[in-house]
Amino acid sequence: MTRPGRASAGAGILCAVFVFWPGLPGVGVARAEEVVDASAPYAASARLDFRLTIDKFIYLRLGNAGSGIDTVAFALVPSIPPVPTPPVAGNGVAVPWNGGAPAFGVVATGAAVGVEVRSNAGAVSLRTVVAAPLSSGVDTIPVTDVGIVSDNPDLPAPPMPASGSGTGAAVAVAGSSQQNLVTERTATWTFTLSAVGRPAGVYTGQIAFTASAP
Repeated sequence: MTRPGRASAGAGILCAVFVFWPGLPGVGVARAEEVVDASAPYAASARLDFRLTIDKFIYLRLGNAGSGIDTVAFALVPSIPPVPTPPVAGNGVAVPWNGGAPAFGVVATGAAVGVEVRSNAGAVSLRTVVAAPLSSGVDTIPVTDVGIVSDNPDLPAPPMPASGSGTGAAVAVAGSSQQNLVTERTATWTFTLSAVGRPAGVYTGQIAFTASAP
């Protein structure tokens, strides 16, 4: 006989209760699993399920870190024959010239651009998009005159299209079985310009690069 409100001798009860606070990010409300063992030797176990959510992301940096847009500038500087002679600025200045067409050399500023790609979304593809063509008034220069060379084959520069969006270039992932969805690559892209005969003027334009993953 036992008194009301007290457990009888020899009886064991173990109750495991797990409570998750509702509204925590990435965590659902869980119901507890209750296990009771009233026989010797006493033992009880309760299980708990886990769910971990890791969001995907892509990070692309082109140029110096910050919120501004870097500028690559080219200047086509002429030299006149019979020997490469730089023209002299001014009016009525005599310069030896045999009448042959001048040659133009390209002087680049800011042409070496740092690039960084980070992602945990698997294979990343890069594309070049012509946002605004190179133009000076009514004159234009094909953006395909601009070339890009990467110093890292794991982060290649995508081809330059004549307009719109170009074809993709694959960025190499980490390559290990544990990290085959992780990408972390850096490179320096060097921009070049084909020095061909073009109308004089100051040409401005803009290209964009996009990174995408499945």
